[in-house]
Amino acid sequence: MAETDPRRLAFDVLLDVERHGAYADARLARALADTILEERDRRLATLLVYGTLARQLTLDHSLSAYGSKAAADLDPEVRLALRLGLFQLAFLDRVPGWAAVDSAVRLVKERLPHASGYVNAVLRRAADKGLATPAGDDIARRSVELSHPPWLVEMWSEQLGASEADLLMDADNQGAATVLRAIGDRTSLLDSLRAEGRRVEPGRWAPAAIVCAGRPPDRAGLLAQGEASQLAVLLAGAVAGQRILDVGAAPGGKTAYLATLAGPSGEVVALDQKRGAAAEIMERVEAGSPDGRRARVVPVEGPVEEFTTDRPFDLVFVDAPCSGLGTLRQHPEIRWRLSRSDIGRLARRQAAMLAAAAAHVRPGGRLVYATCTISREENEGVLESLLAGRDELEELAGPAGGLDLAAELFDELGRFKSFPHRHGTDGFFVARLARRP
Repeated sequence: MAETDPRRLAFDVLLDVERHGAYADARLARALADTILEERDRRLATLLVYGTLARQLTLDHSLSAYGSKAAADLDPEVRLALRLGLFQLAFLDRVPGWAAVDSAVRLVKERLPHASGYVNAVLRRAADKGLATPAGDDIARRSVELSHPPWLVEMWSEQLGASEADLLMDADNQGAATVLRAIGDRTSLLDSLRAEGRRVEPGRWAPAAIVCAGRPPDRAGLLAQGEASQLAVLLAGAVAGQRILDVGAAPGGKTAYLATLAGPSGEVVALDQKRGAAAEIMERVEAGSPDGRRARVVPVEGPVEEFTTDRPFDLVFVDAPCSGLGTLRQHPEIRWRLSRSDIGRLARRQAAMLAAAAAHVRPGGRLVYATCTISREENEGVLESLLAGRDELEELAGPAGGLDLAAELFDELGRFKSFPHRHGTDGFFVARLARRP
């Protein structure tokens, strides 16, 4: 039966995220696809899911302060009803306080009726007092206020400075716009979408990017892909006729773009170690690269360390599996699933992948390393470990592929770095190398 209550839909999605480790974006998309909610209620459900996940630590601190139990000790249904209610009280000006409390009580009463009184009492206390003031040292206080785990607050403060880290974390807690890649002429697509009453505008950085308000249109000629992701592909400098190895290719959005740039005379070997990746990649390639104008795409499943070929590649693009810390606006739950030790583990895996991939670059060819994270250990650390003692590789600085990008998108060494709070994009890192002839 189709859901007709945006709060109940959000509650069910959040429960699946918490209990079963679902990813919020995919789970919410499935729920919204099956609903008959009007657009306004769809937007509310989306805001509740992403906002509650992003503000989770802030919410739990107050729920623990105003309740007789710590938020972590509550039944998941009770904890989520309380989070949803408090998020509306604290962060949604247009929702009356009584409505926020009443909706949370109704949600928990449907699942655990005995807990409805507790939910009512805690939220009424929060409505009277506001969010509880965090205590502790600077890291602990900022962790609660900005709703990021302490290890991440500490890491970003060390790498960016406290003020810049705070701006980044605040941006993480704001909703991200929907960005699409125009597969055809962007101007024509913008005109067509505006004629349909859509609120769209060209992206700020990427020449094919379209920023769309509300639900993205389901039509040919458009593929969901963030601006930083689009720029990462363009920075690789792929040209027609090249033979390209795309390492870590799933789900295939970047593969599709590379195939378009390489054209029908080119070839893209799309390599990913995930089982079932080949079908996923080809589905995205077919949706995101014009038929008849794209390179031949060969999907391969398996680790790059075991990949063999009879001849090297003109371009090797390594889209390494990373912590995803540059995508917390779209994936707020990631911050609660990672630990500091995961960063080192991922960096070691990335270093092994990059070293293996480098062996497949022909003399005079290019190697591109890209991540969607903001972490020195995974970015500069991995790159510098590859370059140490390898004279056959040289780093290239600045834009490529005819791009005219602002200097603010590159660091002093010419490495691409985008940030949510500076550029309105996901946080990406891209470094470009060449194998000496």
